[in-house]
Amino acid sequence: MVDLLLGLQWGDEGKGKIVDVLTKDYDIIARFQGGPNAGHTLEFDGIKHVLHTIPSGIFHKNAINIVGNGVVIDPVIFKREVDNLTPFDIDITNKLLISRKAHLILPTHR
Repeated sequence: MVDLLLGLQWGDEGKGKIVDVLTKDYDIIARFQGGPNAGHTLEFDGIKHVLHTIPSGIFHKNAINIVGNGVVIDPVIFKREVDNLTPFDIDITNKLLISRKAHLILPTHR
């Protein structure tokens, strides 16, 4: 079975928070489109986490998270996200898969 959450407006709909709440027992959580211009803000134990590229399911212990083909990745923002998750003992290497066909936006594109 597959569940799909689509944002049919222009963002700021709370998709990241909804995904976090609904997917606690999911095996795979995927982001399939969009870029790092927006962010999903989640709060656990009084600590605010802002994710731009990494799916919000990264905080679920048993979920594999996928950044799919249609996602635009800014490597600078992505590295900052990974660095911000480091203190929380999240196994990024085994929990996060990135499609080879995901798009890159580099500082020269700005």
